[in-house]
Amino acid sequence: MRILISNDDGIHAPGLAVLERIAHALSSDVWVVAPEVERSGASRALTLTEPVRVRTVGERRFACSGTPTDCVLLGIDELVKGGRPDLVLSGVNRGQNLAEDTSVSGTVAAAVQGMQMGIPSIALSQAVNFRVGHPIPWHTAEAHGAEVLRKLLAKPWPDGVVMNVNFPDCEPEDVMGLEATFQGFRDECIHQIDRRSDLRGNDYYWIGYRGKLSKPPLGSDLLAIYENRISVSPLHIDMTEHSALLALREGLEA
Repeated sequence: MRILISNDDGIHAPGLAVLERIAHALSSDVWVVAPEVERSGASRALTLTEPVRVRTVGERRFACSGTPTDCVLLGIDELVKGGRPDLVLSGVNRGQNLAEDTSVSGTVAAAVQGMQMGIPSIALSQAVNFRVGHPIPWHTAEAHGAEVLRKLLAKPWPDGVVMNVNFPDCEPEDVMGLEATFQGFRDECIHQIDRRSDLRGNDYYWIGYRGKLSKPPLGSDLLAIYENRISVSPLHIDMTEHSALLALREGLEA
């Protein structure tokens, strides 16, 4: 099996090294094309107004000046030699990609690009509490990652679907199982804007997230992570709300 790996945290991210080790547990034919610098929150951005540059950083390893989507596109069509990949893996992301986060996630977007090009694709993220000094339990993703991938690959899933895997913020032995989940939605916006001033008195802003928990329903990706279960959500690029479409048709046609 030929595996292409990407991420949105950059070529030097610790989560990428974790995913490389997970991938090598499944195959010796592993290729890496990742952003030169962190591109978190890039979603499905594609670089169209400037050239995309690629730097070779090792055998079958490339750093790309573009977005996660650029990386997968170039990897499949240009950089992976000897045949197209059989699998695209993205991650392991620093931080959870759950609920509405999935629509802005560069990690998920890289997997979506692989799916769009006809290759089974999986996004992987390690949940973390972003308190200062709180360690990221990369060893949890690494301990369970290969087993989760083997289970997913054992049974094909429909075209147009990407698998979104999130590992809980706990020790490997404290993981309470593996759950198929639906994409949740937080009951409160958790964006945070921090306004500061530079030495010339001009305002600038940091955009981030508050760590407030929601009250998610049973079966959601959020609840699974809150309760220390590995969440696996099948995501579809079709964002149409079909029940609303039916009502819209009825109204417009009337």
